[in-house]
Amino acid sequence: MNLLVVGISHRSAAVETLERLAVGPEAAADLARALLRGGEVREAVVLSTCNRVEVYAVAASFHGGLSAIVDELHRIWGLTELQADLDFASCGYVRHGADAVAHAFRVAAGLDSMVAGEPQILGQLRDAYDTAREADQVGRHLHELFQQALRVGKRIHAETDVDAAAPSIVTAALDLAERALAEAGFANGLTETRAAVVGAGSMGSLATATLARSGVKSLAVANRDRAKAERLAEVWDAAPADYADLAALAAGVDLLVCATSSPEPVLRAADLAGRTRPLVVCDLALPKDVAEDVALLPGVTVVDIAEIQKADAAGAAADTLAEVERLLAEEIAAFNESLRADAVTPTVAALRSAAADIVDAELARVARRGDFTDDQRA
Repeated sequence: MNLLVVGISHRSAAVETLERLAVGPEAAADLARALLRGGEVREAVVLSTCNRVEVYAVAASFHGGLSAIVDELHRIWGLTELQADLDFASCGYVRHGADAVAHAFRVAAGLDSMVAGEPQILGQLRDAYDTAREADQVGRHLHELFQQALRVGKRIHAETDVDAAAPSIVTAALDLAERALAEAGFANGLTETRAAVVGAGSMGSLATATLARSGVKSLAVANRDRAKAERLAEVWDAAPADYADLAALAAGVDLLVCATSSPEPVLRAADLAGRTRPLVVCDLALPKDVAEDVALLPGVTVVDIAEIQKADAAGAAADTLAEVERLLAEEIAAFNESLRADAVTPTVAALRSAAADIVDAELARVARRGDFTDDQRA
């Protein structure tokens, strides 16, 4: 059994590269199916977020599995041999065996996130595992890895102060947005801000919840599937808005959060034509929801993933992270020890069986000899 993690993240690639190589839900499902059809990979989970694309896999051989995964990533990304400026080798990483276990546990704990300790990744990891499990793409090895990684992530958040200390990507973005609003004359921050969220997925839902709790003056939610927007708006006492007319939505707000899974920008400079009031736009999507020309407009400030990365949000406090690291080291060591025990068990069983066969054969040979009394044979 060869356990591998093959991927790219904000730690190995620039935001522009992550945007170019983003993998949506359908492409992630296609990637997993193709890997399992190829034969080299026996189990696969694809984790795709705004900050990472990772394949967790069990392969018959290390080199065969790695080659198959990289080839399929290149196919999904649409890369060819002629595109020498970008390939996996230039921006990716590989973890194998015990290192793969440690990586999975660190991701679940939020320590590999852009904002150290953020809790959102735990839900994203669970969703990726559930998707693969429902598609029958997970066997015993990845099942055990993900069950333990999710348990460890929960333990980290339950037994340390990392939840209180670490903001999510959404919180970090809104902190930057609030600073920009203050500079634009909103002295009371979000409480006097009219806000809207475009997108009702996990990131959009978190943004909606965070804005509602912050006490914004008004809040609207738009989504391609209006029913989802209406359900989310109802939960947070917001107003559903028309996704087909984002220009009208943007005209009536001071803060616009975009978090869709669209492969193309949903907000362009033309949508804000004639606007005179200051506007802060948070783009939490990869690929970007907000076209480059929006940031060139007077009075418009764009906060995107790259800006969050530049801000170098500290995340959880150093003493909290030290405690998390201690717990992680303990859990990683215990899991790797269990893997070693599992690997040895078949060998021990085989040796015991062979020894029993030898004893039985020797006893049978001795029983056939004629120079023993009945009592001795017994």
